[in-house]
Amino acid sequence: MSMNSTENKHPRFMTGKKIIMSILTIALFAGVITYAVYEGTKKNVTLSEDGEQTEFRTHAGTVGELLNEQDIAVGEHDDLSPAKDTELEDGASIEWKKARQFTISVDGEESKVWSTKEDVDALLAEAGIELNEHDAITPARGSELGETDTVNIEKAYQVAMIDGGQESKVWTTSTTVADFLSKQGIKLGENDRVEQGLDETVKPGSSVKVVRVEKVTDVVEESTDFTVQTKKDNSLLKGKEKVVQNGEAGKVERTYEVIKEDGKEVTRKLQNEKVIKKPVNKVVAVGTKAPVPAKAVASKSSGKVVQASASRNEAPSGGKEFYVTATAYTASCNGCSGITATGINLKANPGAKVIAVDPRVIPLGSKVWVEGYGTAIAGDTGGAIKGNKIDVFVPTKDQAYSFGRKKVKIKILN
Repeated sequence: MSMNSTENKHPRFMTGKKIIMSILTIALFAGVITYAVYEGTKKNVTLSEDGEQTEFRTHAGTVGELLNEQDIAVGEHDDLSPAKDTELEDGASIEWKKARQFTISVDGEESKVWSTKEDVDALLAEAGIELNEHDAITPARGSELGETDTVNIEKAYQVAMIDGGQESKVWTTSTTVADFLSKQGIKLGENDRVEQGLDETVKPGSSVKVVRVEKVTDVVEESTDFTVQTKKDNSLLKGKEKVVQNGEAGKVERTYEVIKEDGKEVTRKLQNEKVIKKPVNKVVAVGTKAPVPAKAVASKSSGKVVQASASRNEAPSGGKEFYVTATAYTASCNGCSGITATGINLKANPGAKVIAVDPRVIPLGSKVWVEGYGTAIAGDTGGAIKGNKIDVFVPTKDQAYSFGRKKVKIKILN
């Protein structure tokens, strides 16, 4: 090839290269313009994910298209605002809160729930769980859930609390008696006792009884009875008694251990006894002198003189025997005529043996032996003499006062 031929081709090569460069420049310029236009038409969108914000520029027409464009999967329990089918506008803000699974245990029964709530009260309200103000909840009401994924609820119920005899109704979530007493702030003394076992289960409507036991020492002064001593006295008639020395009670100091339950005494045990004053015995003289024979007594029923028995203490054989209450009277009492209901003149016969009786018990005119008095005639009555009572006649008021009131044995002889 000649030099001239090479020189002729070079200008044509340079022309072609310029053309290509021009085309590339035009294409690049068009691309830049297109890209600028494309980018310029994008929307600015802010996505807040659990409080962390991310900004996007997008041509997506709806929230859902943006999420798909960014490969963001929103769970069915998540909170998304606005909804996926909402059209996007420039400057839009999207709130996305991820749900998490919680375990709610009510008295040991568990249930699983998904929620985006951040505090205990909101979570339980969303789950439709109603609470009593006495229910026990962990975490506590009003607290943030934080990293916690389990909420425990113990439903409260009423129990009767009987402490020291005082009863009250209390709410509790305790499972055992020991736990119940602890939560109620009940402290037991050394001698106190709980009627239920401490490991016994506390059930709704049941009762827990605490008996307060108190041991105290009681020191008291108490009187001691005197004894009655008798001695024979031959200057006194048989059946008569005379107090020679009056008795006087003694004093003793006794120390007791007293156990009280709920303030009431249940046992008293003698611990110590100390004599402060010795008792003075009562001395009674008992007559041994034989009585003189009794005088005859007139009987209205027969009109003859009946000889009464001289024996006062030795009962005759036979007859109906029983006990009566005996008093004494005289013919000279106020308002007394001295004439008995059967016509016996007691003033004319001061030594007569006559008794006043209730005729329904002892027939008038009966011969009656009276212990300590002898055999007498049932010859009189009296307004106060009713039932198993008799009134024995004696000559003087002093003898009547000395006779007093006593229980004696009698026998109806006829």
